[in-house]
Amino acid sequence: MIRVAVVGAGHWGPNLIGNLHNHRRSEVAWVVDRDQSRLEGVRARFRDVKTSADVAPVFADPTVDAVVVATPTKSHFPIAKAAIEAGKHVLVEKPIADSAAHAEALCELAERHGVVLMVGHVFVYNAAAQRAKRYLDEGELGRIYYLSMVRTNLGPIRVDVNAAWDLAAHDVSLATYWLGSEPLSVSATGGAWINSGIEDAVFATLRYPNDVLVNLHASWLHPRKARDITIIGDKRMLTFDDVSLGEPLRLYDKQVGDARTDVPFVDTFTSFRMSVREGDVVVPKVAMSEPLRNECEHFLDCVSDGVTPISGGLEGLSVVRALEAISSSIAQSGREVAVGESAA
Repeated sequence: MIRVAVVGAGHWGPNLIGNLHNHRRSEVAWVVDRDQSRLEGVRARFRDVKTSADVAPVFADPTVDAVVVATPTKSHFPIAKAAIEAGKHVLVEKPIADSAAHAEALCELAERHGVVLMVGHVFVYNAAAQRAKRYLDEGELGRIYYLSMVRTNLGPIRVDVNAAWDLAAHDVSLATYWLGSEPLSVSATGGAWINSGIEDAVFATLRYPNDVLVNLHASWLHPRKARDITIIGDKRMLTFDDVSLGEPLRLYDKQVGDARTDVPFVDTFTSFRMSVREGDVVVPKVAMSEPLRNECEHFLDCVSDGVTPISGGLEGLSVVRALEAISSSIAQSGREVAVGESAA
């Protein structure tokens, strides 16, 4: 039985508690939060869980094996650092830290202490996202040209980080997972209307190796909830709609073929159609499961069996490096910024 402490019982914390307090592989021994009303809610629902407004008793408890950090971004580093130094395995919500320097320090610290460091990039644990990864790895889509990723909703509006750090972090982690590398450079712009200096909407283009472009639209100031992703390859194209529980993936047998029209230029609709292929649209059957549950189970596998995390510290560092470049580009009116340049 793996004994876990959850630090942060706000918006996401209760979901983590519910998944980890299963009495099968793990149990939540402690929940920490500075808000007493949240702790009262935890005590009412989970009567066998200890609560505290301070993390010190948790780190001093030798029976606690792992710590889950679900607090605001700026507090991730000090809490995760103290947990690792206390010899605890750590699952920290995205992003791993508020800077690449802090993320790198956590990676080095976890390696030194021999503990698991994993980041809550929950979308890489989505069964449909993992099926898309297999399509990419097996070359089903051919050479990848670009990805278009839209993540919008009306709220929740953050006051500690902008829409890129809050929302686009999911898409950067997905793109990096799918493409198997981190972006080389970023060009971005954003608008801050609700709270000064905190962008409510961010538009960014990331350039990955092999001339793959990833375009992001992240906004918490939008009337419609959207989780729309399109992957364009030279053989096939794929869409991923996380909002659609029944048909999250669609595979399009469409491409621009090598055969060219005989006319010197395409001047009619018929001539244009000669240069493209319109094939079938396939809706793959995906056995859906709860991504957060998959994430929690994977973390327990890493702790108990020594499995390497899919979203480990280095993956978390890669995402933060990209987010820093996005913020740097926004501050420079959209100038293309090399990933890692802002931290140099």
